[in-house]
Amino acid sequence: QVHLVESGGGSVQAGGSLRLSCAASGIMFSISPMGWHRQATGKQRELVASISTGGTTTYDDSVKGRFTISRDNAKNTVYLQMNSLKPEDTAVYYCNTPIRSMYWNYWGQGTQVTVSS
Repeated sequence: QVHLVESGGGSVQAGGSLRLSCAASGIMFSISPMGWHRQATGKQRELVASISTGGTTTYDDSVKGRFTISRDNAKNTVYLQMNSLKPEDTAVYYCNTPIRSMYWNYWGQGTQVTVSS
């Protein structure tokens, strides 16, 4: 059974930092590109960062230079370090493969990030 468990969210002031973690089980993690997606209230889910199996990273322009994605294949875990947070980063954050795959049938609960001005 596939499980994606996100953690590390919280409420911070603008300019603050958070580190999100996502523990994956039931997937072929080491050979799967992974990504962090977010969904703000009333908006569509969007991909903000992704990391290939080889460690190549890509970022949405809105987070470039502020967020860093990384992965630990030994722990089946992907991370998102978020610095210089802005109120517009407020959303529920989810991990999954960056593009549609069979794992998109198994979204986790997500972790809420709230940034106040």
